[in-house]
Amino acid sequence: MPEAPGAVRGAAFFPALFVLLWSTGFIAAKYGLPYAPPYAFLAWRMLFVWLLLTVVAVVANAPWPRGWVEYRDLAIVAVLVHVLYLGGVFVALDGGMAAGTIAMLVGLQPVLTVVLAWVWLGEAVTLRQWTGLAFGLSGVYFVVRHKIDFSDSLQGLAPAAIALVGISVGTLYQKRHCAHVDLRSGSAVQFAVCAAIFVPLTALVETRPVAWTPSFVFALGWSVFVLSVGAISLLYWLLRHGAAANVAGLFYLVPPVTAVQAYVLFGESLDALALAGMALIAIGVVLSRARPSP
Repeated sequence: MPEAPGAVRGAAFFPALFVLLWSTGFIAAKYGLPYAPPYAFLAWRMLFVWLLLTVVAVVANAPWPRGWVEYRDLAIVAVLVHVLYLGGVFVALDGGMAAGTIAMLVGLQPVLTVVLAWVWLGEAVTLRQWTGLAFGLSGVYFVVRHKIDFSDSLQGLAPAAIALVGISVGTLYQKRHCAHVDLRSGSAVQFAVCAAIFVPLTALVETRPVAWTPSFVFALGWSVFVLSVGAISLLYWLLRHGAAANVAGLFYLVPPVTAVQAYVLFGESLDALALAGMALIAIGVVLSRARPSP
């Protein structure tokens, strides 16, 4: 059984930690993609994470899924959250789409997730939450507006749209069908599915070899340990212990946090409107989070 929220020390900080870790995904991609094509990057990432989590699950004697239905549901989430979302983002970035553009498009995820949770899971969405989502979406635009350029990246719109649908539907499917599966063994199964897809995909459609430079090794290591193990585990934990609408609202914080990291690491600019957008996003997240029942 999943542990109670209060049973994990420091759980109150998990949402902030999730946003911080998840927001580094674009930074890691920016470091790594010059040295590897997107599917090869993801294939190596999935292989290493699968091996790591399999060892963890075996050593910890974690219970494995029971029956083909649980394996099927885990495989569906793997395709949605990892293959479609990550594959879409990496292909869009590798094809020349600006990080701000893809961040803006994927930033629609909270709105789509809330609508899907309302229709699919029957979660109640109040006027206060809709208002918060509108504030958050406006704030995302202000943060990344100067980086949005569709003129040279139309070919990246389809992968970006696929990524948006994948992460939105995948998080809801995870909450509805996989919440009872052990995170360690369940994640090992999911990453095995991803590796089984990305490895042959790499061989079939990519010809550029991987350059194993220190920058690529760092980006790959960060993607394996911080993103695929840390951030994904936090995402699934948060989905188990909160409404899907609440978790979706956290994704509004990713573009501004990424913008701050890009400012520190790459010297990208942050103007007054971008800072105002961050304030709008903070207000939007507060408003969009459902209040606990009295």
